[in-house]
Amino acid sequence: MTPITCFAGRRVALFGLGGSGLATARALIAGGAQVEAYDDNATSRDRAAGEGIAVVDLAAADWSRFDSLILAPGVPLTHPAPHWTVEKAKAAGVEVIGDIELFFRQRAATEPAAPVVCITGTNGKSTTTALVAHVLRQAGRDVQMGGNIGTAVLALEPPSASRVHVIECSSYQIDLAPSLAPSVGIQMNLTPDHLDRHGTFEAYGAIKERLVSAADVAVIGVDDEPSKQMARRRAASGRKLVRISGEQPLDDGVFAGVTANAGTLETRIVQVLDGKPRIVANLAGIGSLRGSHNAQNAAAAFAACFALGLTAEQIAAGFASYPGLAHRMEEIGRIGRVVFINDSKATNADSTEKALTSFRDIFWILGGKAKEGGIESLRRYFPNIARAYLIGAASDLFAATFDDDGRVAYERSGTLEVALASAARDALAHPGQGDIAVLLSPACASFDQFPNFEVRGDAFRALAKALPGFRPAGTA
Repeated sequence: MTPITCFAGRRVALFGLGGSGLATARALIAGGAQVEAYDDNATSRDRAAGEGIAVVDLAAADWSRFDSLILAPGVPLTHPAPHWTVEKAKAAGVEVIGDIELFFRQRAATEPAAPVVCITGTNGKSTTTALVAHVLRQAGRDVQMGGNIGTAVLALEPPSASRVHVIECSSYQIDLAPSLAPSVGIQMNLTPDHLDRHGTFEAYGAIKERLVSAADVAVIGVDDEPSKQMARRRAASGRKLVRISGEQPLDDGVFAGVTANAGTLETRIVQVLDGKPRIVANLAGIGSLRGSHNAQNAAAAFAACFALGLTAEQIAAGFASYPGLAHRMEEIGRIGRVVFINDSKATNADSTEKALTSFRDIFWILGGKAKEGGIESLRRYFPNIARAYLIGAASDLFAATFDDDGRVAYERSGTLEVALASAARDALAHPGQGDIAVLLSPACASFDQFPNFEVRGDAFRALAKALPGFRPAGTA
């Protein structure tokens, strides 16, 4: 826990008693603040009260008594309309902030030199966060990882000059953190997302940019135009900037280069310093870092870890041992040439696109509750599909797309269990050389057959492990 001693003696209203809200209440109380909390959910209120947190009806409270409103990131700040607690706070002249802001205020008050890496972006931020933390740990650093991934930021150990915090930040969290000023700030990429919460794409981008604007070192992806403009503005400020790319060579910065070696494509990470390029890592054979999207993730992680003093050799060694995140292009094992990939986190076509670029012979399991647009945007990757297996409510929609295109053989499997058995059978009989992928990348939400993507991915993993001859990843 990080006790928020800089709020000692202050009276604080807190709304939202989920995981991060409870962690925030505990940290404030441990630091000496007086906390009055509320949540619309009765179960959450009862759980907080059971811990001794003062649960009060904030709707009837005298807001002039509060110094701050601490808002959970899932609660609307501005769009589609400000939450009622936000309206009451503004009317009383009370600041509205979140847990990331509390962390940075505590750091400023007690350990201003404590190293902190913050990562944001529309896609890839979780993998990059986990990769940075892993590389630093492998190099012997004391690392605390959390924020929008895993552990709430205030449940982590306190900032210290000898400890590195690696924090994933969502746009919701950044919007509630005006003092956000990391040692290294990473902006991965920017595409339209969460517009229901930010109003416009421009507003969404401006919020993301705050993370790198105030960073000591800004690491910015330049593979999309909005992020490229962020990099230009950062360069104009004269402050330290490292450009990264997963797609194109750079005159300065860190980029991924793809070369052919004995008929196999290999991705190398290249660092350019003072106009001189050098290969600093080779991602060939690292299953957890397959694909062009992971090339950008690795470039960002290299830039951040190098900025914190690691050598290229230390970073490359960390890449080689990175296990990956569950449900995100997770290599769970193989049977001979057939590799089983759990990409259950791919709940829309944009996410699945990354998986379809990573292999050439794919036995693709897809379906569930379809998102708008279905899989129409994925037609260019259909030549990589050896056969498709449709599950769940989207089966009719996706079958119609395949029928219209005419290039993909498919079967209506109905359930994941049937689909995996069929895909494994067909993949094992497939001729040729090199890896063949049985890929769960549904391009759909899970809610028609599973409560969430984690349960769906766990089911895929369990079914694969039960197949005869299956060898889990990481075993000899």
